[in-house]
Amino acid sequence: MKRVLVTGGGGFLGSHLCDRLLKEGNEVLCVDNFFTGNRRNIHHLLDNKNFELLRHDVTHPLYVEVDEIYNLACPASPIHYQFDPVQTTKTSVIGAMNMLGLAKRLKIKILQASTSEIYGDPEIHPQPESYRGNVNTLGPRACYDEGKRCAETLFFDYFRQHQVPIKVMRIFNTYGPRMHPNDGRVVSNFIVQALKNQDITIYGDGKQTRSFCYVDDNIEGMYRLMNSRDGFTGPVNIGNPGEFTMLELAQEIIDLTNSKSKLVFMPLPQDDPMQRKPVIDLAKEELGWEPKVALKDGLIKTINYFEGII
Repeated sequence: MKRVLVTGGGGFLGSHLCDRLLKEGNEVLCVDNFFTGNRRNIHHLLDNKNFELLRHDVTHPLYVEVDEIYNLACPASPIHYQFDPVQTTKTSVIGAMNMLGLAKRLKIKILQASTSEIYGDPEIHPQPESYRGNVNTLGPRACYDEGKRCAETLFFDYFRQHQVPIKVMRIFNTYGPRMHPNDGRVVSNFIVQALKNQDITIYGDGKQTRSFCYVDDNIEGMYRLMNSRDGFTGPVNIGNPGEFTMLELAQEIIDLTNSKSKLVFMPLPQDDPMQRKPVIDLAKEELGWEPKVALKDGLIKTINYFEGII
């Protein structure tokens, strides 16, 4: 049994990770300030004797004794991370430094939940880990994009300078139960609008593409990365290489919900990427991982969840 720290453990991905770690027989220390996390996500775990919840902001030092750290703390949707962009950058950068300092003191492994957003609006498609990205450092998304890029830099500097064993995971669009209904992400937006028979908002012409990874597949990749061979640091892309336009996604959700919603078109937000698709050869080779859940199957599970909370 390991005692595992999960920062951002009350969030969408963090709560699913807590489930998985407890299922594997570990003790879990869930840390969250609940800026975007939700206690409902972990309510079912509060009576578990191997689960502990600590309300804490990772921009402040944390002094605990654990065996591994998963660093997931950070607002991850544009609406949330642009609400307080300075705090978003502080969470990514200062939070990473605090967690790396803890890992250094305890001489333990630490995994960073990085993001495909570090690729910006990519000029290479699909995106391999070797691609260095195309990010506007002055734009409204930069607080998140550059914060996560700086966090990766810190992780590799701690690895080189202090021999901290690190794992860096670049997460592509992930969806599933426990997504925040008002997080502004395309899957939750479309599902909520469809279930309410409201107009579905398409930004731009709807021909921009994304790849969508179901949450269970994402958590499997994260768990395998943490337990991968010594010396394998990543970064490694974790995402579904299936590629869909926004128009295709909207129509699929309308069909699955039997919605009367119509499509309405709005201007494309600044710096919104036109294409996003991972190369997952490294994940296949090093982790034996690839996604298993088809988009339609994952959407059905996600729609069922949202029907229960709307």
